[in-house]
Amino acid sequence: MKRCVIISGGEFDALPEIQNEDFVIACDRGYAYAVKENVRPDLVIADFDSFDGAVDEGIPVKKYPCEKDDTDTMAAVKYAVENGASEVVLCCALGGRADHAYANIQSCVYAAEHGLKAGIYGRDEEMRIIKDGEIVLKKKPGFSLSVFSISDRSEGVSITGTKYPLKDAVVTNSFPIGVSNEWEDEEARISVKKGILLVICSRYER
Repeated sequence: MKRCVIISGGEFDALPEIQNEDFVIACDRGYAYAVKENVRPDLVIADFDSFDGAVDEGIPVKKYPCEKDDTDTMAAVKYAVENGASEVVLCCALGGRADHAYANIQSCVYAAEHGLKAGIYGRDEEMRIIKDGEIVLKKKPGFSLSVFSISDRSEGVSITGTKYPLKDAVVTNSFPIGVSNEWEDEEARISVKKGILLVICSRYER
C-alpha cells in the first residue's frame, strides 16, 4: 500500500483523483459517497450507524460495533498504518459535526506520529500535518494559508515564500499566530524541527 484514500462520512465533498495504486477505504456513509462518485473501494470499514444499505458483493467489509473507542475513520487510519501505507488522505471528513471533524484531524495526527504523510482533502479546505519535517505548497489563488501548532509546543518553525514569514520560531497551541497568511512566491515552505503542525489552506473566494 502506498497511498490510502479514506472516504469518511462527514459532509459530501470533492474526492481526490484516485490513482491505480491507491488503496481506497470507505467508512460507513462514505461508501454511499464512493458509489455516488463511481469509486469502488478496496475495503469498507463501518459500524453501519450512518449507512444501512447493501455493499456490493466482492468488497471486503470490516464491521465494528457502534460502541467502541475508535471512530470508523480512526479504524481506517489504523488499518493504513498497520498495512504499510506511506500516506493517508481523508476526504468527506469535514463539515456537519464539529466533533467528528476534529476527531478526523486527530486521526491524521495519529498517522503522522507513525511516520505517514497525512492530510484532509476538500474542495474549499485542505489540511496537512507536519511532524518534525517540512512541506512545500504551491500557490493556490483564492486560498489563505494558516499554520497552527497541534502539539503543546512546536520549536524551530520556519515559513518562507509568504507575506508573513517566520524563522526558527516557537509556536504554541494556545495562540493563533499563524492564521491567514498569504503566498508571496509561487511556493511556500513550512518546516518544524520539533513538534506537530497543522497547515490549512482555506478558500476565501467562493
